[in-house]
This record gives sequence, C-alpha cells and structure tokens, in this order.
Amino acid sequence: MINAPQLLADLTRLLKRLEDDLRQRIAEVAELEAGLQAEWQAARDADRTAETFESWADQVITQAGVHWLLSCVFLRFIEDNELVERPWLGGTPGSGRLALARDRHEAYFRGKPLESDRDYLLASFREAGTLPGLRTFFDEAHNPVFRLGISGDAAMALRQFWQQVDPNTGTLAHDFTDPDWNTRFLGDLYQDLSEATRKRYALLQTPEFVEEFILDRTLTPAIREFGFREVRMIDPTCGSGHFLLGGFRRLLDEWLRNEPARNPRDIAQRALNAVAGVDLNPFAVAISRFRLLVAALRVSGVHRLTEAPDFKLNVAIGDSLLHGKRFGMAATDGMFEGAEDYARTGLAHAYASEDLAHVNRILGRQYHAVVGNPPYIIVRDAALNAAYRQRYASCHMKYSLGAPFTERFFELALTGKGQQAGYVGLITANSFMKREFGAKLIEQVLPRLDLTHVIDTSGAYIPSHGTPTVILFGRHCAPVSDTVRTVMGIKGEPSTPNDPARGLVWSAIVRQIDQAGSASEFVSVGDTLRTTFAKHPWSIGGGGAADLKEQLEGGCQRLSQVIESAGITSFTLEDDVFVVSAPTLRRYRIPSKMIRDSVSGDEVRDWTRSAGDAALFPYDADYRPIPLADFAHAYRYMWPYRTGLAGNVMFGKQTKVEAGLQWWEYGRLTVSKFRAPLSITFGEIATHNHFVLDRGGKVFNRTAPVIKLPAGSSEDEHLGLLGLLNSSVACFWLKQVCHNKGEGGGTRVEAGNSALGDEAWKSHFAFNSTKVAEFPLPASGPLPLARKLDALAREVNACLPAELLRGATRGRQPLPIRTSLDATRDHVGTTRQHAIACQEELDWACYGHYGLLPDGAEGLCCDGFEPPPVRLGERAFEIVLARRVAEGREQTTWFARHGSTPITEIPSHWPENYRQVVQRRIESIERDRNIGLMERPEYKRRWNTPAWEDLERAALRDWLLDRLEAPHLWPASADHPPQITTVDRLADAVRGDAGFMQISELYAGHSGFDVTQVVAELVASESVPFLPVLRYTESGLRKRTQWEDTWALQRREDAGEKVGKIPVPPKYQSKDFLKTVYWRLRGGVDVPKERWVSYPGCERGVDTSLPIAWAGWNHLQQATALAAYYLEMKEHEGWEPARLQPLLAGLLGLVPWLEQWHNEIDPSYGERMGTYYRGFVVEEARELGLTLDDLRGWKPTVTAGRRVTKNQPQDRLV
Repeated sequence: MINAPQLLADLTRLLKRLEDDLRQRIAEVAELEAGLQAEWQAARDADRTAETFESWADQVITQAGVHWLLSCVFLRFIEDNELVERPWLGGTPGSGRLALARDRHEAYFRGKPLESDRDYLLASFREAGTLPGLRTFFDEAHNPVFRLGISGDAAMALRQFWQQVDPNTGTLAHDFTDPDWNTRFLGDLYQDLSEATRKRYALLQTPEFVEEFILDRTLTPAIREFGFREVRMIDPTCGSGHFLLGGFRRLLDEWLRNEPARNPRDIAQRALNAVAGVDLNPFAVAISRFRLLVAALRVSGVHRLTEAPDFKLNVAIGDSLLHGKRFGMAATDGMFEGAEDYARTGLAHAYASEDLAHVNRILGRQYHAVVGNPPYIIVRDAALNAAYRQRYASCHMKYSLGAPFTERFFELALTGKGQQAGYVGLITANSFMKREFGAKLIEQVLPRLDLTHVIDTSGAYIPSHGTPTVILFGRHCAPVSDTVRTVMGIKGEPSTPNDPARGLVWSAIVRQIDQAGSASEFVSVGDTLRTTFAKHPWSIGGGGAADLKEQLEGGCQRLSQVIESAGITSFTLEDDVFVVSAPTLRRYRIPSKMIRDSVSGDEVRDWTRSAGDAALFPYDADYRPIPLADFAHAYRYMWPYRTGLAGNVMFGKQTKVEAGLQWWEYGRLTVSKFRAPLSITFGEIATHNHFVLDRGGKVFNRTAPVIKLPAGSSEDEHLGLLGLLNSSVACFWLKQVCHNKGEGGGTRVEAGNSALGDEAWKSHFAFNSTKVAEFPLPASGPLPLARKLDALAREVNACLPAELLRGATRGRQPLPIRTSLDATRDHVGTTRQHAIACQEELDWACYGHYGLLPDGAEGLCCDGFEPPPVRLGERAFEIVLARRVAEGREQTTWFARHGSTPITEIPSHWPENYRQVVQRRIESIERDRNIGLMERPEYKRRWNTPAWEDLERAALRDWLLDRLEAPHLWPASADHPPQITTVDRLADAVRGDAGFMQISELYAGHSGFDVTQVVAELVASESVPFLPVLRYTESGLRKRTQWEDTWALQRREDAGEKVGKIPVPPKYQSKDFLKTVYWRLRGGVDVPKERWVSYPGCERGVDTSLPIAWAGWNHLQQATALAAYYLEMKEHEGWEPARLQPLLAGLLGLVPWLEQWHNEIDPSYGERMGTYYRGFVVEEARELGLTLDDLRGWKPTVTAGRRVTKNQPQDRLV
C-alpha cells in the first residue's frame, strides 16, 4: 500500500538532488541554457516576468524536477497495480515484477549501449504516453522532462530509488499496490511537492467530506429533479479531479441501480459523459483524466490499459473565465475566437490551448450542477487581470479570483425559473464578504441570483485551508424566496480533530443546516432576509450579533461625516530599505533631519505606541524629495537597491519611475496628512481594536492607517473620538464588518488547526480604514475617561526600561540599579491596573452612550468616585467567564494566555461601592443578551503587554550594544587607523567602563558575571561574516551573484554606458542564509544592519576569540583594517597561503566599492585607493600562487574532531 507521508518526505529530499543536477546540466550544456534564455527573454519582452534569468530559471528547474519525480510515480502506480504487462521501473519482489523491470532495463542497453538511464526513462515515458489516459501527462509539449533532462547519473539514482527494498522485511520501500486503485494521492502529492505550482495555480485539494457535502446539495437534488439520464455536472476549476471523481461515482451508482443489466462499459461511459472539468494547469488536467480513466476501467472490469475501451473524457485544459460562452446576465455567443485574435493584446498566452475546441465545447453549454473550490489568489498578470475586469462585473479593486469564479459558476448552471434552474455549490474564501473588493459581487451580481445558502465554515477544521472559507449554494434563476438559509459561526474548532469529517464545528454545520432557529456552541442557523445579503459587507455573526450591529447603527452619524480622511499616509514599497533601526541609520551617517520614527500597526497597542524602528525620510521640510546625490552618505546607503526601488510596482502596474517619481522616493506620501501634527492611528491587523493619539513627527507604515480630523481640530476632539474607537462597542461593531483573517492570519492551519481558531478572541481581523470610516457615532462620548486613559498610557510609556536608559544616556537621570528598576516596575504595574479600571468605566459608559442599557439602569458606572486598581482576571466579564469554566459550561485559555488568575467571587479588598457596581455589571451580563454579547473576551481589551522582565532585558541589551559601538572603541583617523580587534580585546576595553559593568550586572542577573562572555554573546547576536560564502547557503550565493551582476550594470550605467533595462535581483529568504541571525540582520534585500563584521576562522594564535571590525566603517576603512590584519598574519604570524586566502578574498570583495566610492586621489596616500587595493590584491595573490578566480571560489573546510575553545567558532577556515 502507498505510504503517502513517507513518499512525500523521500521525494522532497530527492527533488533537491534533481534541482542541483539540473542546475549543473544547464551550466554545462550550452543549448539547454540558450533555450531557457530565449524562453525567459520572450516572457520578459511580453512583460510576463520582471525576474532575473537566474530566479526565473530556478522555478523552471524546480518544475522540471517535480515532473521527473511524478512521471515516475505515474509509472510506478500502473506497474504495481498491473495496469501494464511489463514494468519499466520496478515492482514488488514477491510478484516477480521487480525482476521483470531489471530485465527490461538490461535489454534496452544491450540494444543501445551508448545511451544513459536518462534516455531509458524518457523512452519509458514516451511509451507510457501512448497508453490510454496518459497522453496528456506524457505530452512533450507540456511535460518539461522532455526539454530539461537530468544527467545520466541522476537518472540512474532516480531509477534505483524506485527499486529500493527494505533489507529487514524484504518489501519494496515504496509499494503502490492498491486493490481499490485509489488515485487521490496523486493530486495531494503534486500539491505538496511543488510550492511554485501551488502558488501559481492556487492548488488546494478539497477534502472528501467537503466534496460530499457540496455534492449532496447540488448533484443529488439535480439527479432527482432532472433525472440521472439527463443530468450534467461541471467543475470549472477541477484541479486534479476530486469533485469529478465524486460526481462520477454518484452517477455510476444511479445507472447501476436503475439499469443493472446494462453493459458496465456503457454505464461507465454514460457516467463519464455527465461529468466535465476545466483547469488551467495541464498537469492537473492530466491527473484528472487519468483518475477518471482508472475509475472507469475498474467499473468495466478492465485490468490492462492496453485493453481499455476508447472512453471519452470531458476534461480540458483552459481558463473557465475566458474560454467558452457567457450565459445569463452577460450572455454572449462566445468569449473566445482564437489565440491569433489576441496576439497583440498580451493575452495570447491565456488563450493558447491545444484543447481549444474541446474546452469551448465543454464551456459552451450549461449544466445541472456546478461545483468546485475556485482559486483564492489575486491575479498578478496585468493583461489577464484587465481581461477578467472587462468580462466580469464582480472584478472590483484588488479582487480575489473567488469573485469572478462565483459569478461564472452561476452562469454555467442551467438558466431557469425555480425548479428548472441548475444548482451551484462552491467553497471559497470568505474575504469577499467584508473586504472592499467584494462589494460588486454582493451588491450587483448575487442579488439577481437565487442564493439559497450561506454557510460560515471559517470555524471548521478543513485540512490545508489556511484561508477562512464560506460555502455558497444557489440556483441560476431570479430569487425565489425572501430569505437565505444562513449558518452563522459562533466558535471555532477547540482542537485538531482526529477525523476532520467528525470535527465539532463541521458536525454542527451538517447537523443543523436544515434546522432553522437551531443554535449550538459552535453555530446558529436562521433564515436571513435576502435584502441583508444585498448590501456589503455581510455580517453573519451568530447568537444575535447581526441584530445588535443593526441596533448600534440606528440613527447614528458615521465617522466619515466628522473626519477629513481615514487611510494610509505613506508606503515605501520597500520597507527593508527605508525602515530600519535608528542605530543602523546613524551607523551609515544618515543626517538626523532625514530620520523619523516609524509607526507600524503591530506597535499600536492599548492607547499607546511602543518604540520601534526608524524611517529614512528622503524629503525636505516642505515634503519635496531631496536631491539624493547631495547627501553622500544617504546616496551610498540607497545605491545598492536602486534598480529594485526604481522598479517597485505602483497601483496601475506602473513602476515608481514610470509614475514620475524619483527612485529614492516612497511609493506614496500624502503630504496633506503630515501638515497637521495631531492624528489618530490604529493597528490594521490585530485581534482587538487599538487606536492611539499621535502628536506628530512620525512616518506611518501602511499597517498603521491614520484618521485625520478637519484642520484646527483640538486635542479634546481627537480624544473624544479615541474613547469611542477604543471601546468594546467599537471592537464588536468592527468585527462584524471587517474581514476575519483567522488566528495568526490563517497561517496556524499549517500546524493543523481551524482557520477561525478555537476561541474567537484569538482571531486577527483586518480593520481597514474604509470600514473604520463607517463606524457609527453616538451623540456624546466618554471624553474625560479618554483623557485619563491617554495620560495613563503616556505615564506608563515614560517609565518603561528603554525610556529610563535613554534618559540616563542623555544625562537626565542616573543609570538604573536593581532597586530603582524594581520600584519602577511596581509603579508601572499599579498604573496599568488603574488603566484597566478606567477602560472598564469607558466600556460601560459607551453602552449608555449607544442606548444599550435598559431604561432606569443605574449604578453600572462609578459615578462620583474613582474605581480602585483592577488586575487582569478581576473584570466583571472575567468573573462571569471564570464561573462558567468552573461550572463546566465553557473552556478557555484566556486567563493562562494573559497571565491572570481566574476568580469566581468579587474581590473583597475593593471598596463596597465598587463591589456593588461590579455585581450589577455581572447581573447585566447574565441577563441582557446585548451586554452579554459584548462583554466577551473577543471584544474586551486584552492588555497583552510584554512581560516587564522581557522589556527590561531588551532595553539593557540595546544599551550595552550601543555602548560597545562607542567611537573611542573604534578609532578611524590618520593617527589611529582602523584595526580589526577581537572579542577578548573589546571585553578588556570595556572592563574599566563603570557604566558598562553596572548595566552588564543587571543584564547578567548576578554580580559574578564574566564580562568576556557577555560581550561575546552580544557581538555574536549582532555580527555577520565578512565573506558571502560564510553568510549564504547555495541558493543565497546564487542570488548574491545576481545582485553583484545588477551592481555591475548600475556602475556601467553611472559611467554613461547604455545598458538597457537592468534586471531586478531576487529577494532573499530565510533559507538563503546559513544562520537565522544573518537573516534577521540582513532581510529580504540584504541591507547590512549588523553592528560588527566578523572574521570566523581567522583567529590569531594567542588570542583565539573571534576577530571583528565595526560595521559603521566605510569600505575604505574596512579595507584598511583588513589589509593590515592580512599583512600582520602573513608577516608576523607566518600563516600559510591557504589561511591567508579568505582574508585576501575579503579584500577582493571590497575592491568594486573602493573603486566606486573611494577612487579620488587620497590626500594622505596620494593615490586612488580603489586602484591601489586592486593592485595590492593582484600582487598578493600572485605571491601566494593564487588567481583572482581562486579567491572568488574559496570555500571553508570544516575540520572534524577538533576541540572547540571558548568563544571560538566551530568552522575553521583552512
């Protein structure tokens, strides 16, 4: 039997070997590289790729490797299940088929002794391609194995892989024998092996229990209504055919039940006639066709492919959004004529299909049932994006493909009236429900159709579905009833179910869907007025949430009516370059007037903004772009990223430069929003609402949108709004209208969880500015409380460890000691408890402002007295929650996650008047549905701040790091030229620094600390090796080469040469770096943010600690230090050439920068330093018996078995 997990693991490892082999083959075989170059150039000329050839080729190589593996998988499946008489690759030893495969291989080479195993595999693929059902897969036009051949050695290893026998059991390592001929694993394997294909085609295998649920409510009633002889079903995005197989089996059962005497082959063909599928991905179509064929063979009792009847399959390669006929609202005779008609539109690639007649025939008719799981991705291809927009009303703004496919699914269903209309069922991303792009689908398309069911499945555990989903059912006709059956989510799956089909949420959906008015812990079901679904956004929260939202909006004006604007103030288009730490910018000597605090959304929490990174702000006082060339240090900092920055794509698909901007500008800067200092900013992606008043001078990231009030608005006017926006009422309303991205934004599904999360308070929402602007405002607000909360937040911020140390550095206060830090911690804790109490007052006051409290309700707020400090866990809703947990009515991790202790009784130490207030609140929560809805963890402020100990340690660490960069430790003058030092020497230099030793003791946590160990740890966390080969993995080195090629072209361009369009080099990923610390310090565009350059393996004889240099030195200073160190090791330490080689390689790497930035006549030396150092490297290399290529190609050798001393790296350079 097939062991799918083990097969995937083994093939993933094998894929890496094939990729390396293909890469080497392309480098060695000129015609292979030339063919790829031509293909890349054609794509580039058509603006279908902006990648460098190397990055583009990497994807092609991966695809070829995947196809080599899966081509073999196809063969192995049909071999082990004896669908062919003689195997090519392998077989089970007991059956004798393994011996047959080996005999066949030997016979091939007896006839063709000069060929390789690559030729044998290709011949096997070609022969298999002549068999029924395999032509598409082994078609030389689609399968890249025929144009990108692996080496003979790699082919031999691949062939032998399939013949591996477990020596302990004597069984085949990968046995594909399956009595049921189950082919589902083929689609799953394809999805999991190929990340690039998964992203390009949005591959997502629909679990069988979801398919069955959708087919139960589409195909099955269609069979009842139209008859099994007439019914037709289509999946317009069929992928590898899961829905098609399910539909085929149902129709087959109908034929067998109704006409049992009919010839099985005829029954199989009739069932095949009734199912159709289309997909863009040729390989997925090949899998679908093969799976249908195998299923038909099994029904027919045929056991050999060579004996297969000539079954006709209705599965074609094509684009269901472009090919075929339009029906219904936008009926046309045909959308498609031929690829030649689009040759000059940029769409020829989309229309080209050898299945043209077939796909148009499939999409030229309507069906009784249309089902599927359409892709959720955004279209990147500009021409294709525009074509979809032209054809589908639902394509709006930055739309997801789920929108036009929903429209197309309904079109393909039989147009009718009531009982004569075709059925539609699909599972799709629920983002259209609340994000702006869904407005036209919801308000223009769906109201004309008979949408019958809206089922919130975001809380269900659906394997591989990281995006929260919804299932839609309907019929292609005008609306029949005034209501839509709605399954509304209340709570997500508590834990990963052993069987997803029996998950608690999914089971509740299946059990309750036909019971209007039913409610459970997980979902509630009702018949919602259709008019509700004709207005964007949809709010289908269960348990009365929709009614409460409507009540909150009644008679209120909207935020948009009282503000000037809400939205993004700026975006850089390349945060990795513009947004870095302030010390990094200072290290590059960026003028202070070009540095501003940067605010990102995840820093905006609990009425304040935590300190974050700084932003390079290349604008003058009037917000005009500065002439960058006039600021040498800023220019040199940004120059390496020029091509990428200039090529940043704006809205409308224009590059930044094409849009008339300078390459060093932000992609957008809304100047009007910067002129008035006061702003309200908020975290766009968060679990709860976080708004803060900013008083000016900052740059706001796109994740921190800004609300601007009319010019001249006072601080109190801002604070009044702030109080409402930070209330639990606001949190509730925003979560009804904003997109739920799931816990962790959906990524948690990778770890095996539902998208929604097991508790609602864990889910992240996209609080976009469009929805925020529609927030309803009552006639009055909680201004005094907002003032107090703002003041308390600022007080807390001023007392945080980083602020204390910053004040000490500036001489405003002494350096902290243990007792002063502990006292401040206690003060901050008490202040935060006051803020928690004040927030409670604000929330309950807002219930009154919105008219949610019953008439005569009194004593729910602290009128005339101050509330006492309140700890987390002591709020009224938390006491209610703790009681429910104690009674077994509820489970939660709320208290554990927030470090609080659940209590079931009101604290006795509180004043009696406050105890009575809290008691009345508890009673209100328990008896008033609306109050009970909002007084829940998902709407109440979490106060989820980092632990004081973590804040303290981070602040102490940053202070120590800054101190280790003090100028006197890193001289670079004519009298004191820069020198490479070591960790031990640096530790010795700060041993006499009383301030450093005082803070180090706090950092280490005890007085007997080892200062050398402290310095070594700090330096290791903030240093990067001097040579690329010591920083990057093989994939990273390939990318580094592309970056160096780009820099070479930029230099030629700067010299006045016409170099054409310079390719944008690829971004790095974490896997491109040898250590995670290097990735953290460099990031996607490799911006050097490290504090020190390290020279691992270059330790001197006596001092074996790590050699380092300050990263703030310019290239000339670094070269001066490195050259001096090289000469010292050569002349005084007596290093052999092999040990000197990496030092000289480091100097060679600096030469291009020296020639670029330091090649004027140096006044101290009287010569051009770039020219000098190039000559120095050449001469020294010659003396060592090395060429420049030897230097460039140097790689470290790991010496095994060597004892490692303290502070010594484990890789030794020899």
